[in-house]
Amino acid sequence: MLSKRKNGEKVKVEICKILNKIGALKFGTFKLTSGKISPYYIDLRIVPSFPDVFQKVCNFYIDLIKREIGTKTFERIAGIPVAGIPFASLIAYQLQKPLLYVRKGLRLHGRQRRIEGILTPGDRILLIDDLITTGLSLRKAAKAITAEGGMVTDVIVLLDREEGGKEKLEKAGIKVHTLLNISEVANKLYEIGAIDDDQLQTILKQIKKDRK
Repeated sequence: MLSKRKNGEKVKVEICKILNKIGALKFGTFKLTSGKISPYYIDLRIVPSFPDVFQKVCNFYIDLIKREIGTKTFERIAGIPVAGIPFASLIAYQLQKPLLYVRKGLRLHGRQRRIEGILTPGDRILLIDDLITTGLSLRKAAKAITAEGGMVTDVIVLLDREEGGKEKLEKAGIKVHTLLNISEVANKLYEIGAIDDDQLQTILKQIKKDRK
């Protein structure tokens, strides 16, 4: 148990160093997908632009899937557009699981579906995204899959921004698995001198603000 905890901590430190190396953390004023305004932004969409980093991060996802979910508990993997699709694609390929992705809106031509790929009623689907903020995109995706007969019980993301999304999904009966949360990222980056005290407090204040 102790060795697993140490290994998990090592992975978290490595991810933080990766995020710092590729310049994924930005400070400023940003409008998020959820519509919320944030004083910082974690750009995980750039991860696939670094093939070695992309492979490593996807391996971290896979290790967490095997450890906490199990590969026999789901038949298919679904990616959330846009940022979740590259991760879902490589992970599905490596686990040899069929891939789906969920459109943000109904397609108005062709088959006019929100789900792209083959979904059979009763299929258990693992949802994959890059991060979770309010959880709205993931809840909408789970609803779209359920509407076509699929079942969603688990979601996996790289990062939890700790703004209530995880709790909302779990209240809806969907377990959220995360590699790390934003407070861990902030503290570890501060420890290695990658961000200063003002930047650390900016992130921590945002978390407190959204927990009120």
